[in-house]
This record gives sequence, structure tokens and C-alpha cells, in this order.
Amino acid sequence: MSSSFTSPRLIKGGLALVDSQSGSVVRIIALQYNPDTMTRSLQIKGVTGDSGDHQEALRLKGPPVETIKVDVEIDATDQLETGDPQASQSGIHPQLAAIETIVHPSSSQLFSNWSEEASGSLEIVPLQGPLTVFIFGPNRIAPVRITELSITEDAFDSHLNPIRAKISLGMRVLTVDDLGFENSGGLFMAYLQAKEQFAAQSTPGTFSALGITGLPS
Repeated sequence: MSSSFTSPRLIKGGLALVDSQSGSVVRIIALQYNPDTMTRSLQIKGVTGDSGDHQEALRLKGPPVETIKVDVEIDATDQLETGDPQASQSGIHPQLAAIETIVHPSSSQLFSNWSEEASGSLEIVPLQGPLTVFIFGPNRIAPVRITELSITEDAFDSHLNPIRAKISLGMRVLTVDDLGFENSGGLFMAYLQAKEQFAAQSTPGTFSALGITGLPS
């Protein structure tokens, strides 16, 4: 009997690029292999200072700064063994370029700005790219900015095309402080609400489990 009837279909993590003006999806990049580990850190935005005001001690200025780091692998070995024409001609150049170009302004944008500068424009507007959305299953969809991108290529074909590589990807979750509440900011609110829904499912603890009967008066 085929194992396809008993084995669950493995979904893949990935990135979606969304046009910041229209909200339309520009590109979806599915990871070839899901990372084995994911590191997340949250830097709390509390009220700082040494004022000693007891009311300030519990205040939060906004959502914490959350960063995500993953290491993902890309490997063309299987495709080369089956004679895949793209892998045979270019290795994994296309997959690497799809991720690298996220952090590059497009060549057309660079040419446009250069043309405006050459024509004597007094102000060149900083280039704007699409919004990046990190997707790791249906319960973790977050708008992000890529803050770190490191690529280690460790195998090449006879034409020096890379055929195996590891990508270290660092991202910062964009909150409503970055995006506002309309349009793209809704992605962060959905991400936060998903956390709240999971928190509500968590079984409450008891003082007895902590070895006490209550808090001191």
C-alpha cells in the first residue's frame, strides 16, 4: 500500500512578498527544507528610567521587538540526478537569487533614481520594496524586515554553479508601530491575536504546583 494514504503532507515554511500599496502578492518563496531550529527573541518595550514611579513599572510602550533567526538549506543533488534542466544549467542560482533580491532595490529603481539625480532633482526618495511576510504554518504568519542574510555555498558543479548552500536568515517582526493599523498592520494584529488565542488555551497553573498556598500579603 502506498504510504501517501498514511503519511501527513509536510507543509513548507517560506516567504511571501506583498506590494505595500495594493496588497497584492508579488512572489511566494517556499523553503526547500524546513529549518530544524528557530531562534526567537523578544526585547520588551517598557518605560525606562530611574524615576521610581510605581505606576511606570508595569507600563508597556508597545509591542516588543521580536527577532527570528533560522538556518535553511538548499540542495540541487536530487534534481541533478533526475536531469532537471534548470539545476543542470544554473545549479541553485535561481533559488539563491530569489532570496537575495529581497534585500536589493531593483535595477529599474536604481536606474530611475540615477536618472532623477542626473537631471538635477533636489531630493531622491528612499527606495521602497515589497513587504516581506514570514510564513511558518497557518498559525505563524508575520510581517518582517530581513535584517541579516548570510549564505554559505559548500558544493559546486563543473561550471562552478552552486549546488548546495546554507542560508542564515535574520528577521525582525514589524508591528503596528512600524506599519500602522491599516493595510499591512493587519498582518501583525492577526499574528498577535493568534498568540492570544493560544495563550487562552494554556492550562492555568496553581499555587500548590509551586509549593505555596498563596502570595505573601
